[in-house]
Amino acid sequence: MTKNIEHCVIFPALLSKPLHVAFDEPLTSSDSGSILLKSVDESMCLTANLLAGVSDSRQSGKVHHSHLDLMRQRVFGIASGYADANDVARLGDDPLHKLLLARDPVAGASLASQPTISRFENGLRVADHYRLGKSLAETVIDWHRSRLRRQKVKRITIDLDPTDDATHGAQQKSLFNGHYGYWCYLPLLGFLTFNNEPDQYLFAAILRPGTAKASEGAIPLLRRTIARLRASFPKARIRVRLDGGFSGPGILEFLEEENVEYIVGIAKNAVLQRRVKRLMGTARRLSREKGTTVALFRDTLYAARSWRNIKRRIICKAEVTRLEGRKPKNNPRFVVTNLRSTPKTIYKIYRMRGDSENRIKELKVDLEMDRTSCTSFWANQFRVTLTAAAYVLFQALRSRLAKGSLAGKQVGTLRLMLFKIAGRVERSARRVVIHLAQNHPWRREWTVASRAWGAVKT
Repeated sequence: MTKNIEHCVIFPALLSKPLHVAFDEPLTSSDSGSILLKSVDESMCLTANLLAGVSDSRQSGKVHHSHLDLMRQRVFGIASGYADANDVARLGDDPLHKLLLARDPVAGASLASQPTISRFENGLRVADHYRLGKSLAETVIDWHRSRLRRQKVKRITIDLDPTDDATHGAQQKSLFNGHYGYWCYLPLLGFLTFNNEPDQYLFAAILRPGTAKASEGAIPLLRRTIARLRASFPKARIRVRLDGGFSGPGILEFLEEENVEYIVGIAKNAVLQRRVKRLMGTARRLSREKGTTVALFRDTLYAARSWRNIKRRIICKAEVTRLEGRKPKNNPRFVVTNLRSTPKTIYKIYRMRGDSENRIKELKVDLEMDRTSCTSFWANQFRVTLTAAAYVLFQALRSRLAKGSLAGKQVGTLRLMLFKIAGRVERSARRVVIHLAQNHPWRREWTVASRAWGAVKT
């Protein structure tokens, strides 16, 4: 292969001798560690399952890149740090990214171009997006059933959480939201927690218009998820945790009809504040005496007008917060539940749903889920699904690294430690060899991760 020395610079006075720098090493990649992604995807059958049932209406004689290759190119690219479709122009001949699509790293065809990727993102039908979302959830649940086959799953917790996705163009259904103060989408994200595991596993990512109510689309999502969970884990109890935006009567009635445990935040009102007034007074006195934040708990039966006079158990938190340099502040909070535990225990369980904010941060900061810059709403939904799939791969990868120095690492850190490794690809008639940088600072961690996902020691 002819070496390209077009990009060459010289630092004439930086060292004792002139320093020459040239981009002229062929068959090298800065993402050589990301071969792990292919191992995780093959184990989960994630990308293959996502496209099951999605038809390809293109003329077969003109097709150079299958839908599966296009899907994998985007999912693996997002996981490797290339969130935008425009990034594919830089990776078309990268030997490692060719290997991720099972192509010959030397003679294999180049990856799909940006126009091809754009046509793919905009070419699916509305029904296809429904199937993609359904397949994502089913694949996640099936994989966890396999992962936990030797354990007794006693409880599965479903958390739904809306988030904002600021927009800066003329995207369809991007609307001004008065609460956030800008034009945006409001994606709905769903997470699963098995028993008392610390991680919340993403299973759904639904893009919604910028003025959507928090509960919009929640009941259909919960209905099909609960049914799938019961089929896969028939002996597990199902618990649903939701914040105050979901507390309408329809959601509560649905959860009771489904016979699941639930803890749902509700907004404070005059009636509830009167019921917690005496407890709040006690909290203020204790906070004043101790000089610290104090929280007390009680429960009460309450029937909102919209609940058709159905009395439900309300957990009341009377909290007085003290922050240095600020006046003490009353912070009453309320949740409605059908659990029978103590008020303090129930509120502790409810607060644990806040960890989903860390998952959302990874999706936005490390994987750029908010790169929804297509004009079409459904193309943007597809981008959200692709990002969700990339995150599912990371969470699966992380699930086998619960011990050692990789335990609990964020997506951005895992990418730096495991994927961003300089390497050279060598191909012969018998094998393909990836020569990784000998001085990579986390080569031991990479070896541990690779063996956890099917590699064997030579």
